[in-house]
Amino acid sequence: MVDCALPAMRPLGGGVRLRRRFGVLAALGLALLSPAGRLEPQSPLLIDPGLSGSVNTPDGGTQADPLQFSASELQELQRRFGVHGPQPRLAQLFTEGIDQFEPLRSHALGRLEELRPVILSESARHHINPMLVTAVLFDEMRHAKPGEDLPLAAHSGLFSTHGPAQLGLGEMVHQGLLEADASDEQVMEARRQLLDPEQNVRLLVGKFARLSHDLDFPTDRVLQASASPREAKALATLAYLHNGKLDYHRRILRSMQDPELHALLYGQRRPALSPLI
Repeated sequence: MVDCALPAMRPLGGGVRLRRRFGVLAALGLALLSPAGRLEPQSPLLIDPGLSGSVNTPDGGTQADPLQFSASELQELQRRFGVHGPQPRLAQLFTEGIDQFEPLRSHALGRLEELRPVILSESARHHINPMLVTAVLFDEMRHAKPGEDLPLAAHSGLFSTHGPAQLGLGEMVHQGLLEADASDEQVMEARRQLLDPEQNVRLLVGKFARLSHDLDFPTDRVLQASASPREAKALATLAYLHNGKLDYHRRILRSMQDPELHALLYGQRRPALSPLI
């Protein structure tokens, strides 16, 4: 798999490191602009070209990119669920740049560690791939807007999505947990539930279960991207429909292969032995 993230930076002092990284981002951003200040119509080089190298085929041969949606597939998904298209290239650039900040990554990993039990239990109950859930949470946590999880900001209606999975009231309506014409008190209680991290994870898993049922994906077993191109495509579709951006699913399936996320979710935890023993 080709990783198109920005090249790793050498360790520098805190202020120098941040200034140099922002300098690299700004330089790359300017390089994408035409003299008139408009983005050039180039191919989307900032997203992973696919997982075809990690998808098994019956004859062991090469496989076309399983994450590529055809025009008819996109039309059907747009008709049924709505789509937004790909992010602008400059937005992709800054998204990739944010992903390089280790403090954000470490903070997200710490939060995922706390949510690990509910991720595993809810994913097992609904036969949803827990790595899909973890990868979505990992991505949404790193790109959360400052202050959006504060109760005052949430209840003010300033933000439309809440919690570690960035879910809105509409998903609670889809899952039958909130009426479409709910009262102000019911809406306030629904927002309170969205702000609860564990309840938010349950809603995310429920969303993937709901979409899997609507799309006739297997619901009696866990989908695996390495099992077949068909299952990789199904996981990509679920990720795509969570965010609505056409380039989002590639980033999620790439994170599903992150060794650190695998270790966090499936690693064995042993208590440290005292050196005196």
